[in-house]
Amino acid sequence: MQATEKYTGVKPVSSERQSWAFGDFFALWTSLGIGLAVLQTGALLGPGLGLAQSIMMIVVGTVIGSALIATVGWFSQRHGLSSMALMQQTLGLKGAYIPACMNFIQLIGWGAFEIVLMRNAAIQLIEQWWPGSTWLTIPLVWTLLLGVLATWQAIKGPLSWVRVFLRRVGIWIVITGCAGLTYYWFSHYSLAHFWQQAGDHSMPKALGLDIVISMAVSWLPLVGDYSRFGKSSGHTFHGTALGYLVGTVWIMALGVAYQVVLPAGSSSTQLMLSLGVAFSGLPLLMVLFDETENAFAPIHSSAVSASIVVRWPISYLAMLFGVISTIVAWCVPTAAYLDFLLWIGSVFTPLFALLMVDYFSSKQLRSPGKLQVCAALVAWFLGVVTYHVMTSYYPDWGATLPTLVVSAVVYGLLRWLVSCLGYGIKQHS
Repeated sequence: MQATEKYTGVKPVSSERQSWAFGDFFALWTSLGIGLAVLQTGALLGPGLGLAQSIMMIVVGTVIGSALIATVGWFSQRHGLSSMALMQQTLGLKGAYIPACMNFIQLIGWGAFEIVLMRNAAIQLIEQWWPGSTWLTIPLVWTLLLGVLATWQAIKGPLSWVRVFLRRVGIWIVITGCAGLTYYWFSHYSLAHFWQQAGDHSMPKALGLDIVISMAVSWLPLVGDYSRFGKSSGHTFHGTALGYLVGTVWIMALGVAYQVVLPAGSSSTQLMLSLGVAFSGLPLLMVLFDETENAFAPIHSSAVSASIVVRWPISYLAMLFGVISTIVAWCVPTAAYLDFLLWIGSVFTPLFALLMVDYFSSKQLRSPGKLQVCAALVAWFLGVVTYHVMTSYYPDWGATLPTLVVSAVVYGLLRWLVSCLGYGIKQHS
């Protein structure tokens, strides 16, 4: 692999670095879409919705989410900018510090959660293969080992890792693992039987849809950090959309399928145990092998976001945040995962609605005036409020789509009003 890559989170990457093709993006987003966290998200839907309705919500939600991710990736590729750097068009240079700070804080938690998932899965496989092992099942050992591995990948950067390893080797390993889990389920259970079983209605369909879309929304603050390396907007958009769609639908559907065959009230630990039974745990090991991508991405992107606020080299920041994520992984509350997903959705769903309004209105990156920044902040705040009101009081209606509409409409109206008053004309940055 190449030496540690040098670029910033603020300035556009050079055209020489924009070398990723469709296959690179497809491999990356299939890999990122397939993960233990995504699998467990699918398992959350199973008890309340049942297999058939869960898969319906997964497909619909992932199609919507893929479109959102690919669209933001398209923006980033056209300008060579990271996701948070794009926010300068909407919130201004200083205003973009707000989402950048929120982003690297939540990404530390996301990276820590991924380390915890990998640690627990590794310990489970060790206990299954070598019962009675002592030091090999010490959580601290695996936390440190996996934290160091993810941090090293984040320091090296995505360019060489994706093109040298992931596209040639890694993607095939994780696809083989998913294929093994799929074959095992169909060879041991009846699809027709479980397809006809309804859920217990403890989760509204709209809430299930929101949870699926929230998985995609959680990637919006990261997608530009990788899409900016695309050689063309077409390669970037289609590779990102198709890769995320294939990976997420597949692994999330597996999460539902393995959950519905368990007794009612089964925990995530029991889910992982059932996955470990398939072919003596080899498919689960393959998925676990690929899971380091899902820990590397938030750690690297937290460094990219922080570099907008603190102008340190990304490699130094990646090392710092990798250490912090590893420490947090030692005490992360995994029971709060659902609330964590909804929090991410409430903050970043309206924010990227504003970005899309700006981009499709102007097509060019320009610096907003003060009143336009104020308009964006007001619309962002109302979007966050809308999200929480909908999830708390109207869960049957869903929250993500209403939030996108409210944020975009409010911002569009305020943006038009400011422009009519003569204060919203943008100057070239």
